[in-house]
Amino acid sequence: MRASLIQIGVDGDETVEARRLRAASLVREQTASDLVVLPELWTVGAFAFDSFESGAEPLDGPTARVMSEAAREARVWLHAGSVVERAERPGGPGGTALYNTSLVFSPDGERAAAYRKIHRFGFDRGEATLMSAGAEPVTVALPGITLGLATCYDLRFPELFRALTDAGARALVVPAGWPARRASHWSLLARARAVENQAYVLACGTAGTHAGVPQAGRSAIIDPWGETLAEAPDAGERVVTAELDPAYVDKVRQDFPVLRDRVLR
Repeated sequence: MRASLIQIGVDGDETVEARRLRAASLVREQTASDLVVLPELWTVGAFAFDSFESGAEPLDGPTARVMSEAAREARVWLHAGSVVERAERPGGPGGTALYNTSLVFSPDGERAAAYRKIHRFGFDRGEATLMSAGAEPVTVALPGITLGLATCYDLRFPELFRALTDAGARALVVPAGWPARRASHWSLLARARAVENQAYVLACGTAGTHAGVPQAGRSAIIDPWGETLAEAPDAGERVVTAELDPAYVDKVRQDFPVLRDRVLR
């Protein structure tokens, strides 16, 4: 399986509509890939808190429609990064809530999964106060491999990734808008999640600056032994591509059966 991460740039001078069309064009160029991944909140910018309310959209909104069409035209599985989702509050009528929601589309353009980010970043500011939290880990089965879905700040919580592994995930996909000042944590934690779960990690960040916050970039594809197969060297806009071998996950887990020896659950 060939996977490509699109480390798209987020520029405040570019309209959301223009960025949607540009992202769709980049997806359509990846016809040699089986799986394509976009970053977190690439439409509005992960730190553009003032734009969350105005940029919110339903699961079948404009971003979903454009990404569905791009996946269908390229004939790829597309993890379209995340959007600011507006949805009814749980329990029925009573207003709406915002979620940081990732979307996955099949090569037919059908929505195969949606994941609401469980761990919200901000320490009582920003995303942590403006968005509601998701509650359920989400996996999606592709031909030959199951993906586990997580988003940015989730990367700091290993229990989520272990739950995804227990649910059958062999590749863990992490779109992010990770800041440059903590770039070393991004690379370290992505490798740690790969090693401890003996799974591929596809960590896709953004390029550029979000509301004055420089991004780390450094998107990477890491194998189940913790080896980096491909990595962006900086925060420039680029595509990172590598081959995934689902059988290698089984080999690593059989040759070095750490997961079998777990005691605490």
